Amino acid sequence: MKNTQKHSQYLDHGIFLIDAEYGDSGVAAIYLLEQDGEIAIIETGTNLSIPYVEQALLETGLSFNQVRYIIPTHVHLDHAGGAGELMQLCNNAKLICHPFGARHLIDPSKLEAGTIAVYGEDKFRQLYGTIRPIDADRVIEAPDNFSIDLNGRNLRFIDTPGHARHHFCVYDELSQGIFAGDTFGVSYPQITTKQGRFIFATTTPVQFDPNALLNSISKLMSLSPQQMYLTHYGTITPSPEIVEQLKQSIIVFKRIALEAEHTNNNRTEAIQNNIQQFLLKKLFEMGCEQSAKFCSEQIKMDTLLNAQGLDVWLKRNKINR
Repeated sequence: MKNTQKHSQYLDHGIFLIDAEYGDSGVAAIYLLEQDGEIAIIETGTNLSIPYVEQALLETGLSFNQVRYIIPTHVHLDHAGGAGELMQLCNNAKLICHPFGARHLIDPSKLEAGTIAVYGEDKFRQLYGTIRPIDADRVIEAPDNFSIDLNGRNLRFIDTPGHARHHFCVYDELSQGIFAGDTFGVSYPQITTKQGRFIFATTTPVQFDPNALLNSISKLMSLSPQQMYLTHYGTITPSPEIVEQLKQSIIVFKRIALEAEHTNNNRTEAIQNNIQQFLLKKLFEMGCEQSAKFCSEQIKMDTLLNAQGLDVWLKRNKINR
């Protein structure tokens, strides 16, 4: 155990939020669902997050042996980096993942290589360490509308491409909430405005597809969810205003990318700067209650990754034209 600080909080309906401490507090969440002694863990964080999962289990009188399912929404390593290590500790668990992502968790070599290409070797090792492969016999692939039973609690898997092709969301019938991974964007509670929560899309490398993402958001809203459980970060009520704000960010990010398409030098930097300007302008239109410097620091990594993803999308579009 790293320390005795409390890293989890009870939400509702047997759901606990665990801070993955992904670089900092309040950046990435892991969700623990307990139903009459059986546990599902949605998202894993990284290997460095596992002590916080253990701490949450101990605080609630539970154990790794009670974990039946480990469920990363997709295989990006802030969501699935700790899956292999966690599976070693949870002897009775099966891992459930998207059919397009399963092979990367069984053999994570390409996943590691792709992430190193984005972050660099040193940053990769600092954030993720070594990714442990998962035995194929313990992996369940979950196509669209696949369901599992957690001690009488139905969890349904919704295919939601757009952020990545290997992304699903999980609809929990008991809470009528959706564990949304990255499909429903990023909204950090530490950034507050007079008009409520601030949210924007995440367009990280390498499979961003704006039209698919817009369709996936509409697909989720067709379920009339009462709550979205965001990985980045915490719970948010999917009001019409929140949904419109999220969709608008996708449209604007796409436009920013297209306007920068023929930039000869530092195209990613140009896209990032324009994303940052758009988000800060939006924040202060909404009556942001923090300084521009604070907000810039909070969204800096997201704007960089978004710009990199949009640059890849531009390259792919050019090839396909």
